[in-house]
Amino acid sequence: AVGGLDFPFITGTIDHHELGHVNVLFEFAPVRAFAGLLIARLKFGKRESDVGLSAQQLKAGLDAVARIEPGFASALKVAGYPEPRIRTRGYGALMRTIVGQQVSVAAAASMWRKFEDYAGPELAPERVLEADFDTLRACGLSRQKQGYMRSLCELVVSGALDFEALPEDDEEAIAQLTRIKGIGRWSAEIYLLFAEGRADVWPAGDLAVQAGLHKLLGLAARPSEKATREMAEKWRPHRGATAIFTWHCYNNPAL
Repeated sequence: AVGGLDFPFITGTIDHHELGHVNVLFEFAPVRAFAGLLIARLKFGKRESDVGLSAQQLKAGLDAVARIEPGFASALKVAGYPEPRIRTRGYGALMRTIVGQQVSVAAAASMWRKFEDYAGPELAPERVLEADFDTLRACGLSRQKQGYMRSLCELVVSGALDFEALPEDDEEAIAQLTRIKGIGRWSAEIYLLFAEGRADVWPAGDLAVQAGLHKLLGLAARPSEKATREMAEKWRPHRGATAIFTWHCYNNPAL
C-alpha cells in the first residue's frame, strides 16, 4: 500500500443508487471507482486546500490504537507507519470519482482529459448543466454518468451542497454527499477521509479494511461489515488512521 500520488492497492465497496449496494473486489489492482481521483493531485472546484490526515496525526492515532491492540503494535514494528493519503477538496474530486466509476484507469484518464478540456480548469458546474447529451457523450460520459454529473452540479449550483461548509458530524456529512446520484457511502467516506482529514471516518464496508483486520488481528475469517463496524468502536476517535493502516498492511509481504 502506498500514499501520496501513488495507486493504493486496496479493495473497495462501490455504491450506486440505482443498483443498490454492490461489493466489488479488485484484487491487487487500484480501486476503479476512485482511481481517477487517486491518480494525481489537481486543483478542483473552488477549494485548493489539501486537508487529509498528516503523518503526525497518523502516528498519534496508530500509537493510541497499538496500545490496546497487540496485533497492531506488532504490525507497526514490521510495516512501519503509512504515508499520508491527502486529496484535494471540492466538488471536482467527486466529478472525477464519477468519471472513474466502473472503467479502467486508462479509460478514466482519457475521459477526464476530454471532460476537463470542455469544462475548463475551474470545472465550472454550469458548463455541465448547459451541455447537451452529445457534448458530454463526446467526453466519454455515458447516459448514467451524465445523470450522476448533473446531479452533483445541480446541487452545487443551487447551493444545496456546499463543499466549503459540510456538516462537522461525519454521518451528517455522508448524508449530504450521498444525495448525489452515483455517490454512495464508500465514496463519501473516502472523500471525507482523504480530502477533509476526518480523523474518525471508518469505511467498514471496504473489503480491504476487512481483509486487513483479518490479517492484523489473526481472525478466523474476514469480518462482515457489521462486525468490522462493531469491533472498531473501541478505536474511536482514531478509526481513520486505523483504516489507512489496514490498507498499508493488506497486501504487505512483510506481514
